[in-house]
Amino acid sequence: MRAVIVFDHPYGGKASENVAHRRSFSAALLSSVTKGLAQAGHQINLIDLHEDGFDPVMSAADLASWRQQQSMDPHVADYQQRLMAADYIFFIFPIWWESMPAMTKGFLDKVFAKGILYDEPKPGRPFAHHLPCLKGVYLLTVMSTPNWAYRLFFGNPITKILFRGTFRKMGFHKLRWLNYTGMERRPLEARIRFLNQTQLRFSRL
Repeated sequence: MRAVIVFDHPYGGKASENVAHRRSFSAALLSSVTKGLAQAGHQINLIDLHEDGFDPVMSAADLASWRQQQSMDPHVADYQQRLMAADYIFFIFPIWWESMPAMTKGFLDKVFAKGILYDEPKPGRPFAHHLPCLKGVYLLTVMSTPNWAYRLFFGNPITKILFRGTFRKMGFHKLRWLNYTGMERRPLEARIRFLNQTQLRFSRL
């Protein structure tokens, strides 16, 4: 199976080691997910948005191309082909101000283009996705906000944006969210335990 991982953190995917001011639990999750998928025999295709130098800003020229089902950005065209061939898609990023970082939002804005990744058969009707191989979408997030507060006070905005407002809108419903909260307050042993559990989970996928 082909697994595409969309990773978004300024330190990049290599920041998985426990080095002060250069470490990222998101990157540590990326490492655990990658190891687990490899153990399960999956083919892993990593999109590291910062490492790639992806430009998340939708310019006027980008929007004109988007409306013509084209892309001026070679990253965008490449990402679209990789997503359309994916059996599983993973998103890994930290939650900032209760939502996704700018890179991931720009990825959705520019890559999820009408006529390429989805169609709108009739105005006002549900969209139809062009992801023929897709079997599941996984979202792994890291945040400081407690789970109960994120759900009760903010209404789980990340799932409304990425799940309800994107994939479900396109007619895909096999979605799973794994949230890791308060990792910066947990001892090293606890963080390692979460990472090992994550690797085990995806070694069984």
